[in-house]
Amino acid sequence: MDFGIKGRKAIVCAASKGLGKGCATALAREGVDVTICARGADALNATAKELGAFGDVTTEDGRKALLAACPRPDILINNAGGPPPGDFKDFSLDDWRKAVEWNMISPIALIHATVYGMMERGFGRIVNITSASIKNPIASLELSNGARLGLTGAVTVLARKVAKSNVTINAV
Repeated sequence: MDFGIKGRKAIVCAASKGLGKGCATALAREGVDVTICARGADALNATAKELGAFGDVTTEDGRKALLAACPRPDILINNAGGPPPGDFKDFSLDDWRKAVEWNMISPIALIHATVYGMMERGFGRIVNITSASIKNPIASLELSNGARLGLTGAVTVLARKVAKSNVTINAV
């Protein structure tokens, strides 16, 4: 099937396995120049042999390296493994900070760094892989529920604003 994206450039986060790897593989099959990243070095290196890869985008240095490798993406797939489940009473403030950094701040930083170039070029696709929990929070996943709902809420108005420039932002 031809989606008309051959020759486009994409960044796919958390692409060493699961949904991220599936997205990266599908985009590569469509002729998209794919740049991938993930936190887990072993799985990332294995996938890199197939597609090419970068490191951890939950750090500012990792995001800078990724954007240096693909400075003008047409497609951005934000994806991250979820924070661990548990009981609200057991979560520390550091647990909350990590969840928000990994599942809200990092995707927002990548969106901020890429969306305006997409608008100028008149094409962009941003997909935030989140969770069904943004519509119906899941018990014991409070860290994930909060961070992913925060991301979705933060970019909803932006999505409406950028649509007139042929840039879409969606949550899956």
